[in-house]
Amino acid sequence: MFLVRMPDSWPRPLVATVAMLLLAALDLGGAYAAKEAVVRRSGAYAALGAAAFLLLFWVYACSLQYADLAVVTLGWIVVLQIGVIFLNRWRYGAHLPVGAWVAVSLIIVAQAYLLLGPVSAGPSATDSDGRPAELATAPAEAGHLPVSPAVTRSGGGR
Repeated sequence: MFLVRMPDSWPRPLVATVAMLLLAALDLGGAYAAKEAVVRRSGAYAALGAAAFLLLFWVYACSLQYADLAVVTLGWIVVLQIGVIFLNRWRYGAHLPVGAWVAVSLIIVAQAYLLLGPVSAGPSATDSDGRPAELATAPAEAGHLPVSPAVTRSGGGR
């Protein structure tokens, strides 16, 4: 797969932040295209939305070279949620009651805490090159994929 490499001189938090914003913009654009495809019964909007989501997958894969899966995903989702609320409000005229705005605000604050809050004093999440730790681990033996503890506890994940 063709992955974009960012200049080594760029700080990793900057690259991760740009990736989060780009992911949210692509996701919001795809959501808008999907909604318009339904409203207008438009194949062109449907194709535009599909292209946006394919590009989103590629940007997501590229971003994981520089940032942890959880960090990129949470940052992207927080920005996306804000974008969807404003898009729904201003483009489609949806109005949320005050209680819903309070709930949305609390959820976004909680997600921001997960994203930006204190980190544990455990082992470093990056290798000596600054890559996410899951990218720095040795490859799995041929034919054996690493199994998460959740899969093991649940009896094989099925």
